Amino acid sequence: MVSMAMSGRRKSLDFSGFVITSQQFLIISCLMVSVAVAQELAITPPRGWNSYDSFSWTITEDQFLANAQIVATTLKSSGYEYVVIDFLWFRMRLPGASVTSPGFDIIDEWGRPVPDPVRWPSTAGGKGFAPIAEKVHAMGLKFGIHVMRGISTAAVANNTPILGAQGSPEGAGGRPWSAQDIALTSQPCSWMPGCFVSVNTSSEGGTAFINSLYQQYASWGVDFVKHDCVFGADDLSLDEITAVSQAIANTSRPIVYSLSPGVRATPSMGSAVNELVHMYRVTSDDWDTWGDVALHFDVARDFAAAGLIGAQGLQDGYSWPDLDMLPLGWLTDPGANKGPHRPTNLSPDEQKSQITLWAMAKSPLMYGGDLRQIDQDTLDLITNPVMLNINAYSFGNAEIAAGPLLGSQALPVLSLAACSETKGASWAVKKSSIPGAYDQLCWTIPTASIAQTNSEGCLNWTMSSLSSISGTWQQAMDSKNNIGHLGNAHVWSYDAGNMCLDSLDYRSNLGILHLSNLEAHAGIMTSGQFLPCSKQKSQVFLEVSQL
Repeated sequence: MVSMAMSGRRKSLDFSGFVITSQQFLIISCLMVSVAVAQELAITPPRGWNSYDSFSWTITEDQFLANAQIVATTLKSSGYEYVVIDFLWFRMRLPGASVTSPGFDIIDEWGRPVPDPVRWPSTAGGKGFAPIAEKVHAMGLKFGIHVMRGISTAAVANNTPILGAQGSPEGAGGRPWSAQDIALTSQPCSWMPGCFVSVNTSSEGGTAFINSLYQQYASWGVDFVKHDCVFGADDLSLDEITAVSQAIANTSRPIVYSLSPGVRATPSMGSAVNELVHMYRVTSDDWDTWGDVALHFDVARDFAAAGLIGAQGLQDGYSWPDLDMLPLGWLTDPGANKGPHRPTNLSPDEQKSQITLWAMAKSPLMYGGDLRQIDQDTLDLITNPVMLNINAYSFGNAEIAAGPLLGSQALPVLSLAACSETKGASWAVKKSSIPGAYDQLCWTIPTASIAQTNSEGCLNWTMSSLSSISGTWQQAMDSKNNIGHLGNAHVWSYDAGNMCLDSLDYRSNLGILHLSNLEAHAGIMTSGQFLPCSKQKSQVFLEVSQL
Protein backbone atom coordinates (compact mmCIF):
# COMPACT_ATOMS: atom_id res chain seq x y z
CA MET A 1 0.00 0.00 0.00
CA VAL A 2 1.31 3.43 -0.90
CA SER A 3 0.30 6.13 1.57
CA MET A 4 0.24 9.79 0.60
CA ALA A 5 0.34 12.57 3.13
CA MET A 6 0.54 16.32 2.85
CA SER A 7 2.20 18.75 5.16
CA GLY A 8 2.66 22.49 5.02
CA ARG A 9 6.05 21.94 6.67
CA ARG A 10 9.12 20.89 4.76
CA LYS A 11 9.75 17.92 6.99
CA SER A 12 10.43 14.22 6.49
CA LEU A 13 7.63 12.06 7.88
CA ASP A 14 8.20 8.32 8.26
CA PHE A 15 5.06 6.24 7.78
CA SER A 16 6.74 2.99 6.82
CA GLY A 17 5.20 -0.15 8.24
CA PHE A 18 1.60 1.03 8.28
CA VAL A 19 -0.04 -1.64 6.11
CA ILE A 20 -3.52 -3.10 5.79
CA THR A 21 -2.67 -6.78 6.09
CA SER A 22 -5.95 -8.57 5.29
CA GLN A 23 -6.25 -9.93 1.77
CA GLN A 24 -10.05 -9.82 2.04
CA PHE A 25 -10.33 -6.08 1.94
CA LEU A 26 -9.57 -3.29 -0.45
CA ILE A 27 -7.46 -0.24 0.09
CA ILE A 28 -8.76 3.12 1.21
CA SER A 29 -7.04 6.03 -0.52
CA CYS A 30 -6.58 9.43 1.05
CA LEU A 31 -5.64 12.82 -0.34
CA MET A 32 -4.33 15.26 2.22
CA VAL A 33 -5.01 18.92 2.77
CA SER A 34 -4.21 21.43 5.50
CA VAL A 35 -7.44 23.17 6.47
CA ALA A 36 -7.88 26.44 8.29
CA VAL A 37 -9.47 25.39 11.59
CA ALA A 38 -12.73 27.07 12.48
CA GLN A 39 -14.33 27.30 15.90
CA GLU A 40 -17.07 24.74 15.36
CA LEU A 41 -16.97 21.58 17.47
CA ALA A 42 -15.39 18.43 16.05
CA ILE A 43 -13.91 20.23 13.04
CA THR A 44 -11.68 17.15 12.84
CA PRO A 45 -12.31 13.72 14.39
CA PRO A 46 -11.99 14.10 18.18
CA ARG A 47 -9.04 12.46 19.94
CA GLY A 48 -8.54 11.52 23.54
CA TRP A 49 -8.48 8.81 26.17
CA ASN A 50 -11.38 6.70 27.46
CA SER A 51 -11.30 4.55 30.59
CA TYR A 52 -13.43 1.60 29.43
CA ASP A 53 -10.88 -0.68 27.76
CA SER A 54 -8.53 -0.53 30.71
CA PHE A 55 -10.81 -0.13 33.74
CA SER A 56 -14.28 -1.33 32.69
CA TRP A 57 -16.56 0.42 35.23
CA THR A 58 -14.22 0.27 38.23
CA ILE A 59 -12.03 3.36 37.70
CA THR A 60 -11.35 5.68 40.62
CA GLU A 61 -10.56 9.38 40.84
CA ASP A 62 -6.84 8.85 41.40
CA GLN A 63 -6.57 6.42 38.47
CA PHE A 64 -8.46 8.78 36.18
CA LEU A 65 -6.45 11.86 37.06
CA ALA A 66 -3.16 9.96 36.69
CA ASN A 67 -4.13 9.00 33.14
CA ALA A 68 -5.34 12.53 32.41
CA GLN A 69 -2.00 13.94 33.51
CA ILE A 70 -0.18 11.67 31.06
CA VAL A 71 -2.51 12.77 28.27
CA ALA A 72 -1.63 16.38 29.13
CA THR A 73 2.13 15.84 29.22
CA THR A 74 2.54 13.22 26.48
CA LEU A 75 -0.42 13.18 24.07
CA LYS A 76 -1.91 16.67 24.06
CA SER A 77 0.75 17.90 21.62
CA SER A 78 -0.51 15.23 19.19
CA GLY A 79 -4.09 16.46 19.38
CA TYR A 80 -5.42 14.18 22.12
CA GLU A 81 -7.52 16.51 24.27
CA TYR A 82 -10.55 14.67 25.71
CA VAL A 83 -10.34 12.48 28.81
CA VAL A 84 -13.53 10.50 29.30
CA ILE A 85 -14.83 8.58 32.31
CA ASP A 86 -16.76 5.65 30.88
CA PHE A 87 -19.81 3.95 32.30
CA LEU A 88 -21.25 3.46 35.78
CA TRP A 89 -19.33 6.18 37.63
CA PHE A 90 -22.47 6.36 39.81
CA ARG A 91 -22.38 2.66 40.78
CA MET A 92 -21.11 1.66 44.23
CA ARG A 93 -18.40 -0.98 44.12
CA LEU A 94 -19.82 -3.33 46.72
CA PRO A 95 -20.14 -7.13 46.91
CA GLY A 96 -22.66 -8.22 44.28
CA ALA A 97 -22.23 -5.14 42.10
CA SER A 98 -21.48 -5.75 38.43
CA VAL A 99 -22.18 -4.29 35.02
CA THR A 100 -25.74 -5.61 34.89
CA SER A 101 -26.73 -5.51 38.58
CA PRO A 102 -29.43 -2.99 39.65
CA GLY A 103 -29.66 -1.64 43.18
CA PHE A 104 -26.17 -0.16 43.50
CA ASP A 105 -26.61 3.17 41.69
CA ILE A 106 -26.54 6.55 43.47
CA ILE A 107 -29.08 9.18 42.43
CA ASP A 108 -29.97 12.64 43.72
CA GLU A 109 -33.40 13.79 44.86
CA TRP A 110 -34.40 14.42 41.24
CA GLY A 111 -33.50 10.92 40.05
CA ARG A 112 -30.27 12.00 38.34
CA PRO A 113 -27.08 9.91 38.63
CA VAL A 114 -24.32 11.35 40.82
CA PRO A 115 -20.75 10.03 41.25
CA ASP A 116 -19.99 7.40 43.88
CA PRO A 117 -18.15 9.47 46.54
CA VAL A 118 -16.09 6.47 47.63
CA ARG A 119 -14.50 6.12 44.20
CA TRP A 120 -14.71 9.88 43.52
CA PRO A 121 -14.06 11.59 46.88
CA SER A 122 -13.79 15.11 45.40
CA THR A 123 -17.43 14.88 44.33
CA ALA A 124 -18.82 14.47 47.86
CA GLY A 125 -21.19 17.01 49.34
CA GLY A 126 -23.23 17.52 46.18
CA LYS A 127 -20.35 18.96 44.16
CA GLY A 128 -20.67 16.38 41.41
CA PHE A 129 -17.84 16.17 38.89
CA ALA A 130 -17.14 19.92 39.01
CA PRO A 131 -13.89 19.59 41.07
CA ILE A 132 -12.53 16.89 38.75
CA ALA A 133 -13.49 18.84 35.63
CA GLU A 134 -11.69 21.85 37.08
CA LYS A 135 -8.51 19.78 37.51
CA VAL A 136 -8.78 18.46 33.98
CA HIS A 137 -9.27 21.95 32.57
CA ALA A 138 -6.21 23.14 34.52
CA MET A 139 -4.23 20.52 32.59
CA GLY A 140 -5.38 22.12 29.33
CA LEU A 141 -7.67 19.19 28.56
CA LYS A 142 -11.42 18.66 28.13
CA PHE A 143 -13.54 16.54 30.44
CA GLY A 144 -15.99 13.86 29.34
CA ILE A 145 -18.41 11.39 30.88
CA HIS A 146 -20.45 8.40 29.75
CA VAL A 147 -24.22 8.40 30.33
CA MET A 148 -26.90 5.79 29.82
CA ARG A 149 -30.23 5.65 28.03
CA GLY A 150 -33.26 7.26 29.60
CA ILE A 151 -33.75 7.01 33.34
CA SER A 152 -32.41 4.59 35.93
CA THR A 153 -34.64 1.95 37.46
CA ALA A 154 -33.48 3.30 40.83
CA ALA A 155 -35.24 6.59 40.06
CA VAL A 156 -38.32 4.74 38.84
CA ALA A 157 -38.42 2.55 41.96
CA ASN A 158 -38.19 5.65 44.17
CA ASN A 159 -40.57 7.63 41.91
CA THR A 160 -38.41 10.72 42.24
CA PRO A 161 -39.86 14.12 41.25
CA ILE A 162 -38.82 15.76 37.96
CA LEU A 163 -36.86 19.00 38.24
CA GLY A 164 -38.28 21.84 36.16
CA ALA A 165 -41.39 20.00 34.95
CA GLN A 166 -44.37 22.32 34.54
CA GLY A 167 -47.97 21.26 34.90
CA SER A 168 -49.16 17.78 35.70
CA PRO A 169 -49.52 14.45 33.91
CA GLU A 170 -52.84 14.03 32.16
CA GLY A 171 -55.46 12.64 34.52
CA ALA A 172 -53.23 13.07 37.59
CA GLY A 173 -55.43 15.69 39.23
CA GLY A 174 -52.71 18.33 39.36
CA ARG A 175 -50.05 16.05 40.84
CA PRO A 176 -46.47 17.05 39.88
CA TRP A 177 -44.50 14.94 37.42
CA SER A 178 -42.48 12.04 38.78
CA ALA A 179 -40.21 9.31 37.41
CA GLN A 180 -42.96 6.74 36.93
CA ASP A 181 -44.89 9.18 34.75
CA ILE A 182 -42.07 9.45 32.20
CA ALA A 183 -40.47 5.97 32.32
CA LEU A 184 -41.17 3.65 29.38
CA THR A 185 -40.56 0.41 31.21
CA SER A 186 -41.40 -1.62 28.11
CA GLN A 187 -38.34 -0.11 26.37
CA PRO A 188 -35.32 -1.04 28.48
CA CYS A 189 -31.69 -0.84 27.44
CA SER A 190 -31.12 -4.16 25.66
CA TRP A 191 -27.83 -4.96 27.39
CA MET A 192 -28.70 -3.54 30.83
CA PRO A 193 -32.46 -4.11 31.07
CA GLY A 194 -32.63 -4.16 34.85
CA CYS A 195 -30.90 -0.79 35.22
CA PHE A 196 -32.17 1.68 32.60
CA VAL A 197 -35.35 2.28 30.62
CA SER A 198 -36.41 4.83 28.03
CA VAL A 199 -38.04 8.17 28.78
CA ASN A 200 -41.18 9.49 27.10
CA THR A 201 -39.60 12.54 25.47
CA SER A 202 -42.91 13.67 23.98
CA SER A 203 -44.19 14.53 27.47
CA GLU A 204 -43.49 17.70 29.44
CA GLY A 205 -42.04 15.62 32.26
CA GLY A 206 -39.78 13.60 29.98
CA THR A 207 -38.38 16.68 28.26
CA ALA A 208 -37.83 18.39 31.62
CA PHE A 209 -35.94 15.36 32.95
CA ILE A 210 -33.61 15.27 29.92
CA ASN A 211 -33.00 19.01 30.23
CA SER A 212 -32.26 18.69 33.95
CA LEU A 213 -29.63 16.03 33.25
CA TYR A 214 -27.72 18.13 30.74
CA GLN A 215 -28.01 21.34 32.73
CA GLN A 216 -26.34 19.43 35.56
CA TYR A 217 -23.59 18.08 33.29
CA ALA A 218 -22.96 21.58 31.95
CA SER A 219 -22.79 22.98 35.49
CA TRP A 220 -20.11 20.39 36.28
CA GLY A 221 -18.01 21.61 33.35
CA VAL A 222 -18.53 18.60 31.09
CA ASP A 223 -17.14 19.03 27.55
CA PHE A 224 -17.94 15.60 26.08
CA VAL A 225 -20.88 13.23 26.56
CA LYS A 226 -20.88 9.62 25.37
CA HIS A 227 -24.54 8.56 25.28
CA ASP A 228 -25.00 4.80 25.44
CA CYS A 229 -27.77 2.40 24.46
CA VAL A 230 -29.57 4.76 22.05
CA PHE A 231 -28.03 3.83 18.68
CA GLY A 232 -27.66 0.74 16.51
CA ALA A 233 -30.14 -1.92 15.46
CA ASP A 234 -31.02 -3.07 18.98
CA ASP A 235 -31.54 0.25 20.76
CA LEU A 236 -32.06 3.04 18.23
CA SER A 237 -34.03 5.87 19.83
CA LEU A 238 -34.23 8.87 17.54
CA ASP A 239 -36.64 10.54 19.95
CA GLU A 240 -34.15 10.50 22.80
CA ILE A 241 -31.19 11.46 20.59
CA THR A 242 -33.19 14.43 19.30
CA ALA A 243 -34.21 15.46 22.82
CA VAL A 244 -30.64 15.23 24.10
CA SER A 245 -29.33 17.16 21.11
CA GLN A 246 -31.74 19.97 21.91
CA ALA A 247 -30.93 19.79 25.61
CA ILE A 248 -27.23 20.22 24.85
CA ALA A 249 -28.01 23.22 22.66
CA ASN A 250 -30.09 24.67 25.50
CA THR A 251 -27.09 24.60 27.86
CA SER A 252 -25.14 27.05 25.65
CA ARG A 253 -22.03 25.08 26.58
CA PRO A 254 -19.87 23.56 23.80
CA ILE A 255 -20.33 19.84 24.43
CA VAL A 256 -19.28 17.14 21.97
CA TYR A 257 -22.13 14.65 21.69
CA SER A 258 -21.22 11.01 20.99
CA LEU A 259 -23.48 7.94 20.53
CA SER A 260 -22.70 4.35 21.46
CA PRO A 261 -22.73 1.51 20.60
CA GLY A 262 -23.51 0.93 16.92
CA VAL A 263 -24.54 -2.71 16.76
CA ARG A 264 -25.40 -3.47 13.10
CA ALA A 265 -25.55 0.25 12.36
CA THR A 266 -26.23 1.21 8.75
CA PRO A 267 -25.49 4.35 6.73
CA SER A 268 -29.22 5.13 6.74
CA MET A 269 -29.09 5.22 10.55
CA GLY A 270 -26.07 7.49 10.32
CA SER A 271 -27.91 9.82 7.95
CA ALA A 272 -30.75 10.01 10.47
CA VAL A 273 -28.51 11.20 13.32
CA ASN A 274 -25.47 12.93 11.86
CA GLU A 275 -26.88 16.46 12.18
CA LEU A 276 -27.86 15.76 15.81
CA VAL A 277 -24.45 14.59 17.07
CA HIS A 278 -20.70 14.94 16.57
CA MET A 279 -19.72 11.26 16.50
CA TYR A 280 -21.57 7.96 16.52
CA ARG A 281 -20.43 4.38 16.86
CA VAL A 282 -20.98 2.24 13.79
CA THR A 283 -20.07 -1.19 15.20
CA SER A 284 -20.46 -3.22 18.35
CA ASP A 285 -17.66 -3.03 20.92
CA ASP A 286 -14.22 -3.49 19.40
CA TRP A 287 -11.82 -5.54 21.50
CA ASP A 288 -8.27 -6.76 20.95
CA THR A 289 -8.82 -9.62 18.49
CA TRP A 290 -8.16 -9.50 14.76
CA GLY A 291 -11.69 -10.76 14.14
CA ASP A 292 -13.05 -7.64 15.82
CA VAL A 293 -10.77 -5.36 13.82
CA ALA A 294 -11.56 -7.09 10.51
CA LEU A 295 -15.28 -6.39 10.92
CA HIS A 296 -14.57 -2.68 10.57
CA PHE A 297 -13.25 -2.71 7.00
CA ASP A 298 -16.59 -3.13 5.25
CA VAL A 299 -18.31 -0.82 7.73
CA ALA A 300 -15.72 1.91 7.12
CA ARG A 301 -16.17 1.47 3.37
CA ASP A 302 -19.96 1.76 3.53
CA PHE A 303 -20.07 4.89 5.69
CA ALA A 304 -17.39 6.53 3.53
CA ALA A 305 -19.33 5.70 0.36
CA ALA A 306 -22.44 7.25 1.89
CA GLY A 307 -20.63 10.57 2.29
CA LEU A 308 -20.96 10.54 6.08
CA ILE A 309 -17.31 11.19 6.98
CA GLY A 310 -17.18 14.77 8.24
CA ALA A 311 -20.83 15.42 7.41
CA GLN A 312 -22.87 18.19 9.01
CA GLY A 313 -23.06 17.74 12.77
CA LEU A 314 -24.73 19.29 15.79
CA GLN A 315 -24.76 23.10 16.08
CA ASP A 316 -22.77 23.83 12.91
CA GLY A 317 -20.12 21.31 13.92
CA TYR A 318 -19.17 18.14 12.08
CA SER A 319 -19.99 14.48 12.64
CA TRP A 320 -17.82 11.38 12.37
CA PRO A 321 -18.61 7.65 12.14
CA ASP A 322 -16.79 6.17 15.14
CA LEU A 323 -15.03 2.80 14.87
CA ASP A 324 -14.65 2.60 18.70
CA MET A 325 -11.76 3.00 21.11
CA LEU A 326 -8.30 1.63 20.37
CA PRO A 327 -7.76 -1.47 22.58
CA LEU A 328 -3.99 -1.12 22.74
CA GLY A 329 -1.50 -1.24 25.57
CA TRP A 330 -2.55 -2.47 29.01
CA LEU A 331 -6.19 -3.58 29.22
CA THR A 332 -8.93 -5.26 31.22
CA ASP A 333 -11.65 -7.57 29.84
CA PRO A 334 -15.19 -6.81 28.62
CA GLY A 335 -17.54 -6.31 31.56
CA ALA A 336 -14.85 -7.15 34.11
CA ASN A 337 -15.00 -6.10 37.73
CA LYS A 338 -11.29 -5.27 37.74
CA GLY A 339 -8.91 -2.86 36.12
CA PRO A 340 -5.93 -3.29 33.75
CA HIS A 341 -4.16 -6.61 34.15
CA ARG A 342 -2.94 -7.78 30.71
CA PRO A 343 -1.39 -6.52 27.48
CA THR A 344 -3.34 -6.26 24.22
CA ASN A 345 -3.74 -9.50 22.26
CA LEU A 346 -3.18 -7.73 18.93
CA SER A 347 0.19 -8.33 17.30
CA PRO A 348 2.31 -5.30 16.34
CA ASP A 349 1.28 -5.63 12.69
CA GLU A 350 -2.39 -5.95 13.66
CA GLN A 351 -2.11 -2.83 15.80
CA LYS A 352 -0.58 -0.91 12.89
CA SER A 353 -3.32 -2.16 10.58
CA GLN A 354 -6.02 -1.11 13.01
CA ILE A 355 -4.81 2.42 13.56
CA THR A 356 -4.15 2.82 9.83
CA LEU A 357 -7.76 1.91 9.05
CA TRP A 358 -9.05 4.19 11.83
CA ALA A 359 -6.96 7.05 10.42
CA MET A 360 -8.04 6.53 6.82
CA ALA A 361 -11.69 6.20 7.83
CA LYS A 362 -11.29 9.42 9.83
CA SER A 363 -12.67 7.76 12.94
CA PRO A 364 -12.29 9.56 16.26
CA LEU A 365 -9.14 8.28 17.99
CA MET A 366 -9.81 7.38 21.61
CA TYR A 367 -6.96 5.43 23.19
CA GLY A 368 -8.21 2.77 25.59
CA GLY A 369 -5.15 1.41 27.37
CA ASP A 370 -3.87 2.39 30.82
CA LEU A 371 -1.47 5.23 30.04
CA ARG A 372 0.45 4.66 33.27
CA GLN A 373 1.89 1.55 31.62
CA ILE A 374 2.19 2.63 27.99
CA ASP A 375 5.35 1.43 26.21
CA GLN A 376 7.37 3.40 23.68
CA ASP A 377 6.23 1.36 20.67
CA THR A 378 2.57 1.97 21.46
CA LEU A 379 3.22 5.65 22.14
CA ASP A 380 5.01 5.98 18.80
CA LEU A 381 2.12 4.22 17.09
CA ILE A 382 -0.64 6.51 18.37
CA THR A 383 1.39 9.69 17.84
CA ASN A 384 2.72 8.91 14.37
CA PRO A 385 2.48 12.34 12.66
CA VAL A 386 1.53 11.10 9.19
CA MET A 387 -1.17 8.82 10.57
CA LEU A 388 -2.56 11.75 12.58
CA ASN A 389 -2.46 14.07 9.57
CA ILE A 390 -4.38 11.53 7.52
CA ASN A 391 -6.92 11.18 10.32
CA ALA A 392 -7.44 14.93 10.63
CA TYR A 393 -6.94 16.41 7.17
CA SER A 394 -7.55 13.79 4.48
CA PHE A 395 -10.56 14.13 2.22
CA GLY A 396 -12.35 12.13 -0.43
CA ASN A 397 -11.69 8.98 1.60
CA ALA A 398 -12.92 5.84 -0.15
CA GLU A 399 -11.93 2.32 -1.06
CA ILE A 400 -10.13 1.75 -4.33
CA ALA A 401 -12.06 -0.90 -6.23
CA ALA A 402 -10.30 -4.22 -6.82
CA GLY A 403 -12.33 -4.65 -9.99
CA PRO A 404 -14.43 -2.50 -12.30
CA LEU A 405 -16.89 -0.38 -10.37
CA LEU A 406 -20.55 -1.32 -10.67
CA GLY A 407 -21.84 -0.03 -13.99
CA SER A 408 -18.38 1.09 -15.09
CA GLN A 409 -15.84 -0.31 -17.52
CA ALA A 410 -13.01 1.60 -15.86
CA LEU A 411 -10.06 -0.49 -14.79
CA PRO A 412 -8.99 -0.50 -11.14
CA VAL A 413 -5.94 1.53 -10.22
CA LEU A 414 -4.74 -1.10 -7.78
CA SER A 415 -5.86 -4.66 -7.12
CA LEU A 416 -5.20 -7.07 -4.33
CA ALA A 417 -2.56 -9.72 -4.92
CA ALA A 418 -0.61 -12.15 -2.78
CA CYS A 419 3.06 -11.41 -2.19
CA SER A 420 3.91 -14.49 -4.27
CA GLU A 421 2.12 -13.00 -7.29
CA THR A 422 4.59 -12.09 -10.05
CA LYS A 423 2.29 -10.00 -12.24
CA GLY A 424 1.75 -6.98 -10.09
CA ALA A 425 1.94 -3.29 -10.83
CA SER A 426 5.32 -1.91 -11.81
CA TRP A 427 6.48 1.59 -11.00
CA ALA A 428 8.82 3.77 -13.01
CA VAL A 429 9.97 7.35 -13.40
CA LYS A 430 8.70 9.27 -16.43
CA LYS A 431 10.40 12.41 -17.63
CA SER A 432 7.94 15.26 -18.04
CA SER A 433 7.35 16.73 -21.51
CA ILE A 434 6.18 20.02 -19.98
CA PRO A 435 8.98 22.62 -19.89
CA GLY A 436 9.89 23.43 -16.30
CA ALA A 437 7.78 20.64 -14.85
CA TYR A 438 9.19 17.87 -12.70
CA ASP A 439 9.35 14.16 -13.32
CA GLN A 440 6.48 11.79 -12.65
CA LEU A 441 6.20 8.54 -10.69
CA CYS A 442 4.01 6.21 -12.78
CA TRP A 443 2.44 2.77 -12.49
CA THR A 444 1.34 0.17 -15.01
CA ILE A 445 -1.00 -2.70 -14.18
CA PRO A 446 -1.32 -5.46 -16.81
CA THR A 447 -4.95 -6.52 -17.17
CA ALA A 448 -5.51 -10.14 -18.13
CA SER A 449 -9.23 -9.75 -18.78
CA ILE A 450 -8.73 -7.21 -21.58
CA ALA A 451 -6.14 -8.30 -24.10
CA GLN A 452 -3.05 -6.14 -24.37
CA THR A 453 -4.52 -3.46 -22.11
CA ASN A 454 -2.81 -1.79 -19.19
CA SER A 455 -4.18 0.41 -16.44
CA GLU A 456 -1.81 3.33 -16.16
CA GLY A 457 -1.44 6.44 -14.07
CA CYS A 458 1.16 8.94 -12.89
CA LEU A 459 1.91 11.10 -9.88
CA ASN A 460 3.74 14.37 -10.45
CA TRP A 461 6.69 14.51 -8.08
CA THR A 462 10.18 15.73 -7.41
CA MET A 463 12.90 15.21 -4.84
CA SER A 464 12.41 17.37 -1.76
CA SER A 465 15.52 19.32 -2.81
CA LEU A 466 13.54 20.35 -5.94
CA SER A 467 16.23 18.83 -8.14
CA SER A 468 15.52 16.33 -10.89
CA ILE A 469 15.71 12.63 -10.17
CA SER A 470 19.20 11.17 -10.23
CA GLY A 471 20.48 8.61 -12.70
CA THR A 472 21.49 6.32 -9.83
CA TRP A 473 17.92 6.23 -8.56
CA GLN A 474 16.66 5.61 -12.12
CA GLN A 475 18.99 2.62 -12.44
CA ALA A 476 17.77 1.18 -9.18
CA MET A 477 14.18 1.56 -10.30
CA ASP A 478 14.98 -0.40 -13.46
CA SER A 479 16.77 -3.21 -11.68
CA LYS A 480 14.49 -6.26 -11.44
CA ASN A 481 16.50 -7.43 -8.44
CA ASN A 482 14.99 -4.58 -6.48
CA ILE A 483 11.35 -5.40 -7.08
CA GLY A 484 9.42 -5.94 -3.83
CA HIS A 485 5.84 -6.56 -2.82
CA LEU A 486 3.88 -4.04 -0.77
CA GLY A 487 0.35 -4.76 0.36
CA ASN A 488 -1.77 -5.34 -2.71
CA ALA A 489 0.53 -4.40 -5.57
CA HIS A 490 4.19 -4.69 -6.46
CA VAL A 491 6.33 -1.62 -5.88
CA TRP A 492 10.03 -0.97 -6.07
CA SER A 493 11.62 -1.61 -2.71
CA TYR A 494 14.69 0.57 -3.26
CA ASP A 495 14.78 3.13 -0.45
CA ALA A 496 14.54 6.42 -2.34
CA GLY A 497 14.26 8.62 0.72
CA ASN A 498 11.69 11.36 0.90
CA MET A 499 10.01 12.57 -2.26
CA CYS A 500 7.15 14.95 -2.79
CA LEU A 501 4.50 15.51 -5.41
CA ASP A 502 5.35 18.66 -7.33
CA SER A 503 3.70 21.86 -6.28
CA LEU A 504 3.49 23.68 -9.58
CA ASP A 505 0.31 25.71 -9.85
CA TYR A 506 -1.29 23.90 -12.78
CA ARG A 507 -4.69 25.20 -13.89
CA SER A 508 -7.03 23.14 -16.03
CA ASN A 509 -10.67 22.33 -16.62
CA LEU A 510 -10.43 18.69 -15.52
CA GLY A 511 -13.17 18.89 -12.93
CA ILE A 512 -10.87 20.58 -10.44
CA LEU A 513 -12.17 20.54 -6.89
CA HIS A 514 -12.13 24.10 -5.57
CA LEU A 515 -11.95 24.49 -1.80
CA SER A 516 -11.38 27.68 0.15
CA ASN A 517 -8.88 28.28 2.94
CA LEU A 518 -6.53 25.50 1.84
CA GLU A 519 -2.82 25.81 2.52
CA ALA A 520 -2.04 22.82 0.33
CA HIS A 521 -3.72 20.44 -2.05
CA ALA A 522 -2.91 17.14 -3.69
CA GLY A 523 -1.33 16.96 -7.12
CA ILE A 524 -3.00 15.98 -10.37
CA MET A 525 -3.46 12.23 -10.69
CA THR A 526 -3.97 11.02 -14.24
CA SER A 527 -6.27 8.11 -13.51
CA GLY A 528 -9.99 7.66 -13.84
CA GLN A 529 -10.15 6.35 -10.28
CA PHE A 530 -8.62 9.49 -8.74
CA LEU A 531 -10.19 12.95 -8.67
CA PRO A 532 -8.09 15.45 -10.65
CA CYS A 533 -7.30 18.57 -8.65
CA SER A 534 -5.10 21.64 -8.79
CA LYS A 535 -1.87 21.97 -6.88
CA GLN A 536 -1.27 24.84 -4.55
CA LYS A 537 1.99 26.13 -3.08
CA SER A 538 2.82 23.61 -0.37
CA GLN A 539 4.77 20.44 -1.03
CA VAL A 540 3.24 16.98 -0.68
CA PHE A 541 5.55 14.37 0.78
CA LEU A 542 5.51 10.79 -0.45
CA GLU A 543 7.56 8.28 1.53
CA VAL A 544 8.98 5.42 -0.56
CA SER A 545 10.67 2.75 1.47
CA GLN A 546 11.01 -1.01 1.86
CA LEU A 547 8.76 -2.67 4.45
